[in-house]
Amino acid sequence: MAKSGSQERLPDRPRRTHIISRKKLREFSADHPDAEEPLNHWYNVARKARWRNFSDLRATFGSADQVGKFIVFNIGGNKYRLIVQIYYTDAVILIRHILSHEEYDQGGWGGQSKR
Repeated sequence: MAKSGSQERLPDRPRRTHIISRKKLREFSADHPDAEEPLNHWYNVARKARWRNFSDLRATFGSADQVGKFIVFNIGGNKYRLIVQIYYTDAVILIRHILSHEEYDQGGWGGQSKR
């Protein structure tokens, strides 16, 4: 039995998601102001999410794709790509890249282009 005041995590109710790091979203938005609102929306939804697997994530973001070890989100009406790694059991998202659609199609970011 857990001690009083401890926060035991149950397998069916993972903790709130920790996103590392929001700074990358802010920096990208400074250079691409039209991305600010959709990136903030993604951040707020993802931060509150309690995804246990890719299926859970797809229920929230239906256009997300798994490319190798990365998850790729379409941002801003398919204009940008947010590329992350997700550790579902730890409820951690690592932001790896934010690219324009054109930069994403060129590859070279660690995944394979989806041409």
